[in-house]
Amino acid sequence: MKEAKIFLGTIERVKDFVNAVTRLDCDVDIVSGRYVIDAKSIMGIFSVDLSKAVDLRIHAEGAEAEKAMEVISPFIEK
Repeated sequence: MKEAKIFLGTIERVKDFVNAVTRLDCDVDIVSGRYVIDAKSIMGIFSVDLSKAVDLRIHAEGAEAEKAMEVISPFIEK
């Protein structure tokens, strides 16, 4: 499992993020406080506070995990 902190502050970024992660063959979750949301669900993402960074969990190993990290790299908080 890989973890990263991402920022999705705008509607456009949320749409781009969901379009990117839906192409992955692994499960991806967003963790905000005590809530765990499927990162492939645009409605789920809009149910969390997007004004601050959220934690992302990628449930994959090896090459699939590396591919997922490449896909989400534009959204990682710097």
